Amino acid sequence: MPTPSSDPRLITTGLPVPGETYCDQVYIVKADDGAWVAVMTTGSGKEGERGQHITAQRSTDQGKTWCDLVDIEPANGPESSYAVLLKVPSGRIYAFYNHNTDGVKEVQSELGIPFTRVDSLGHYVFKYSDDHGRSWSPQRYDIAIRDFDIDRGNLYQGKLKMFWNVGRPFVSSAGKVYLPHIKIAAMGDGFFAQSEGALLCSDNILHERIPGKIRFETLPEGGVGLRTPNGGGRIAEEQSIVELSDGTLYCVYRSIDGYPVCTYSRDKGKTWAPPAYKSYTSGGRLIKHPRAANFVWRCENGRFLYWFHNNGGGTAARGDWNAYNYRNPVWLTAGREVPTPHGLEIEWSQPEIILYADDPFTRMSYPDLVEEGGHYFVTETQKTIARLHQLDGRMLEKLFSQHESCEIAGDELALDIQGEALQPEIAFPRFNDFFVPDESSEDRPGIPTRTGFSIEATLEVAPATSNQVLLDTLSSSGQGLQIALQTGGRLSLYMNDGETGCTWTSQAAIFTEGQRHHVVLVVDGGPHLISAIVDGQFLDGGEERQFGWGRFSPQLKHTNGRETASVNTATVLALRVYRRALLTSEAIANWRASL
Repeated sequence: MPTPSSDPRLITTGLPVPGETYCDQVYIVKADDGAWVAVMTTGSGKEGERGQHITAQRSTDQGKTWCDLVDIEPANGPESSYAVLLKVPSGRIYAFYNHNTDGVKEVQSELGIPFTRVDSLGHYVFKYSDDHGRSWSPQRYDIAIRDFDIDRGNLYQGKLKMFWNVGRPFVSSAGKVYLPHIKIAAMGDGFFAQSEGALLCSDNILHERIPGKIRFETLPEGGVGLRTPNGGGRIAEEQSIVELSDGTLYCVYRSIDGYPVCTYSRDKGKTWAPPAYKSYTSGGRLIKHPRAANFVWRCENGRFLYWFHNNGGGTAARGDWNAYNYRNPVWLTAGREVPTPHGLEIEWSQPEIILYADDPFTRMSYPDLVEEGGHYFVTETQKTIARLHQLDGRMLEKLFSQHESCEIAGDELALDIQGEALQPEIAFPRFNDFFVPDESSEDRPGIPTRTGFSIEATLEVAPATSNQVLLDTLSSSGQGLQIALQTGGRLSLYMNDGETGCTWTSQAAIFTEGQRHHVVLVVDGGPHLISAIVDGQFLDGGEERQFGWGRFSPQLKHTNGRETASVNTATVLALRVYRRALLTSEAIANWRASL
């Protein structure tokens, strides 16, 4: 029987990265001696409290163990925070970070009250290591950053700089280094009340050995940075940037508008296209994301991966300033370059879950991606625990090929009935239980098995369809499941074990009357999520709902009812049933194969 530890997506199965009480933003580079060097923002208190500082540590076994923990900045000095790493061809490793050099004790907010948290202001500095992260230069070096309108407009008229960074530096094909930078105009509701993005570009850090001679240019040109689209909110922050094959720069960042923002630069970051809310395809369906880190990485295979949370989040428009929530689970999409009249752009796959926690309120964020020997690893933190996770290679392979794959998944296919063979009453497979007693313990507590199932159907929706049951296995005692088509073009799933019942209903208008549709319902007992992929698109709730997916009770024992299922053969034309949760990519491949 599967156990909780058998699902690598469960965050507690990850490998810990040591820190103090507060642990945040673990970013990794591979040193020239083969070790992984990780930098962390940590401290003995909570986020933003005195004593917050930067540490580094090394691993020679791909994150299984860590050693040589050193302070880049001491805990008893001014606050130092939010470091990112860059390795240059000589093997030198640079750490860039915030440093409260002037010992500022508080910062005024637009609410008229001071904030005593001072970890996002002061000087932007760097130190370096010439021994693969074992020790760091005793001297730190300031980076001069050009003022934007947002700096001059803060309550200190730019005399005090407020900023931070979480985006990975990258080396362009022209040999320049780009370092994302987030400028803050005001503190207030939500802590950061107004922000926008910039870049620091160095044309000589890759070869200049004398730190004082390293140059940085602040981009874009002019006095305005990377903001939200016209009419958007005041938050545009945590920019993440990659370079495309034609030299185009692509940037994505968070907002409080329910969607991430993206933009392209065709001139090395000097100017940027008008920002737009991020979509799966150019001009297509928008991607949903709350106020959380959403990072893009260019992989060694030339494709891209994008970390996000696949929900509309809390937004200022809803009066919800606690938009930092809704970070569980984590989803990943894969991007590929596509030509346009303006140059290359990125087209994104439908999403897959890569990490989750059993507690819906868990907030995992600030990842980094490491590739080693064909394997992919990500880091994440929940502010007090930092972990490293190896991603499922099979899932990634299917995600990267999702745009082209066209084959029927065969693993654990329990039922496949097409055309006239589908009758109003059919034998129906039994699914594995979701929640079972632990037979090894005397008090027999319940444990989740992390199992799942998927039901795939081809539907022909009749005009003026009212509520109708499509598939029903409910027994006289109420156990089993029922799938229905509701008025307004909604799909619903009801599950009951005789004691606990769970219902999920989709957004409206997902079906068009008189047309055929391909539907895959996925019930995933790992994160206890129900999702649907209709005609090759993952349902995300549209403008109607914050979430397209739904949660079901972790105490639901099973969904087994009658040994037969009633099928509405006037609407259901084909049926497949799997004794596992299909990947989104597999559901899309099944859809493409059915066309």
